[in-house]
Amino acid sequence: MQGQTNAFTKQAAKALRKTMTEAEQRLWHRLRGQQMDVKFRRQHPFENYVFDFVCLERRLVIEVDGSQHVNNQHDEQRTQRLNQAGFTVLRFWNNEVLNETDVVVQEIWNALNPSPPQPSP
Repeated sequence: MQGQTNAFTKQAAKALRKTMTEAEQRLWHRLRGQQMDVKFRRQHPFENYVFDFVCLERRLVIEVDGSQHVNNQHDEQRTQRLNQAGFTVLRFWNNEVLNETDVVVQEIWNALNPSPPQPSP
């Protein structure tokens, strides 16, 4: 993924790593260190974006959103652009991460490990 970003986005990502929200910190605690059998990066720059979390190996982006993201058309456009680039995007609200951490982690696990299709009876 090197070379797919700009200097401003790299600086923004570095600053965001130092000012993670409580929800981002809680989720990072569960994602870091290959606890889910894959490597996640936090506040990772890509093009003009900064991903909250990404597993580059599986091309899975995880965004943790606050109230400023309600009905945000920019987020929808961003998700479409990332889908076009081959990423899957999961979005969670801050309160979901804070109040239902295990459920969020299970959804991430399921996205990383999809069940094989079941044969029809």
